[in-house]
Amino acid sequence: MTTPESGARDSSASGPPDVERISSRRILGLVVPALGVLAAEPLYLLYDAAIVERTGELSLAGLAVGGLIAAQVSTQLTFLTYGTTARAARWHGAGRRRDAVIEGVQATWLAVVIGILLVGLIQLVADPVTRALGGAEIGPPAAEWLRVAALGIPMILLSLAGNGWMRGVQSVRAPMAFVVVGFSVSAVLCPMLVHGWGGAPELGLVGSAYANVIGQTLTALMFVVALLRERVSLRPAPAIIRAQLTMGRDLILRTLAFQACFLSATAVASRYGAASVGAHQLVLHIWTLTALLLDSVAVAAQTLVGAALGAGDRRAARALAGRLTRWSVVFAIVMAGLYLLGRDPILGLLASNGDVREQMASVWWLFVVIVPVAGVVFALDGVLLGAGDAKYLRTATLLSAIVGFLPIIWLSAIFGWGLPGIWTGLVMFVLIRAITVVTRVRGGRWLRVGTPGTPTADSAVGEQPTAAAPAEASTDTVRRAAEDRREDERA
Repeated sequence: MTTPESGARDSSASGPPDVERISSRRILGLVVPALGVLAAEPLYLLYDAAIVERTGELSLAGLAVGGLIAAQVSTQLTFLTYGTTARAARWHGAGRRRDAVIEGVQATWLAVVIGILLVGLIQLVADPVTRALGGAEIGPPAAEWLRVAALGIPMILLSLAGNGWMRGVQSVRAPMAFVVVGFSVSAVLCPMLVHGWGGAPELGLVGSAYANVIGQTLTALMFVVALLRERVSLRPAPAIIRAQLTMGRDLILRTLAFQACFLSATAVASRYGAASVGAHQLVLHIWTLTALLLDSVAVAAQTLVGAALGAGDRRAARALAGRLTRWSVVFAIVMAGLYLLGRDPILGLLASNGDVREQMASVWWLFVVIVPVAGVVFALDGVLLGAGDAKYLRTATLLSAIVGFLPIIWLSAIFGWGLPGIWTGLVMFVLIRAITVVTRVRGGRWLRVGTPGTPTADSAVGEQPTAAAPAEASTDTVRRAAEDRREDERA
């Protein structure tokens, strides 16, 4: 990555830059479509769980275990979104859209290769892994569901890559449409294939997996078409792929810390019976939904901060960090209030079984308490990801898992603290993460300006792009900021 000395300006030495004048309307233009994309999956998963729950506790537990494994596999590769967005946003901020899209091409190649390898791996290990997590009773239905669901993993990864480059160039409405269409198709097919409605075969639990794969395939195809329409080179660029994998390594290690915690939590919950693991998974779905809703503000932070740093504007990046964190905290407080007031209707909607509802109620207050803190954490995660500060996030997350989450989870297993013990571990995990990201952003080491220092597929061999000169790098950004300023003045 280029440095200030290589040509990008240090805006702290000058007056307030125009790019700092970003209107609320423009921020909402990034937040709302991102919210639609991020909310679609957890809402669908809650719906999917509610459909399957009607077939019995064992099916719900099988979906919980199989779904958790599938999610852990695909979420290890979220660098295809977050890493690609960070790199593409810097190119976009420097006025180089073509280079930003080429980041998406390379991420798409990675998605195809890794996805195919993962499908084969899951077919081999489905039985032993599901039995280890769910036991002899829950393992077999979980494995049956997982083998079918795994066929959709390459499609999920293609969608992750597509979301990444499109966020980077601030094209966020089309991804929302793609994702909503895919999940809508799955939502129609799920009850048909699970319960045999409308003349469809009654497949039970595995019908849920087939519905998922069909919707995921449709979404992935739309992202591929959007990439082809950009008419950039589709050749693999090893230098860019290596750079993406380097950033991906840190994000994968960070994600592994998350997954070690949540897999451990599910394994411990399984020891308390099907009702406990089902309840844990339902509350975890709501937590995931909450995290992704908050992540809509983090997406705006990542995109705008990355563009500001790509244009050489440290001052704008810092101002955006504070502003978007305030947005996220207010959003989180509103959600926490809704969860607190709506506890009984939500539990009644999600669980028809009394034991499952009782277990969910036992951890609900812990879930509500941690939501406002998560508002700070997710916003600043977005800021640091936009800045490409993946190494620090990796270390901070590993520390939070080792010191906070994992010890309490396993003490819960030893002393029989049940779901409240597991969710106390999550509270500690989020609190420690909040301390680490606030400390980092208050400093200045994350404010590295410039564009990614790798050759593009269309560059001469060995050519190293550098940060553009200030007037050239931020022309498009300044133009948009001036339009935003006029909108604010009219308002």
